[in-house]
Amino acid sequence: MLAMVVNDYAYRLNVRVAWAFFASKLAPTKAQCGVTEMSEWTLFEVFVRSKHGLNHKHVGSVHAADTTMAIENARELYTRRSEGVSLWVVPSALITASSPDEKDPLFDPADDKVYRHASFYELPAEVGHM
Repeated sequence: MLAMVVNDYAYRLNVRVAWAFFASKLAPTKAQCGVTEMSEWTLFEVFVRSKHGLNHKHVGSVHAADTTMAIENARELYTRRSEGVSLWVVPSALITASSPDEKDPLFDPADDKVYRHASFYELPAEVGHM
């Protein structure tokens, strides 16, 4: 029916009117659906825990619209070959790091507390990963 109506009046329509008519019948655009553009996605830092170790290691970054998408993107990008058993994704904006310039005032107080080093303790044989 739609084609018949357009074809019946085709001699009266100019190109701009025809395009506007068909464009109004198409699916809604991304902006109307609430979908954000990729340039607006959040940057997430990705940490993977390998099968061999007990700690997570930073492996890279992904952009995603939300945390669920970030986990999926990280899984696809960093664990496709079964390199890990656990993933962490953290928004980059929430990470705070110390500056290398602050190294001396930040870490000097620990040097005079030698009892904190594990060399003073006997480890049981069952603890093989330390």
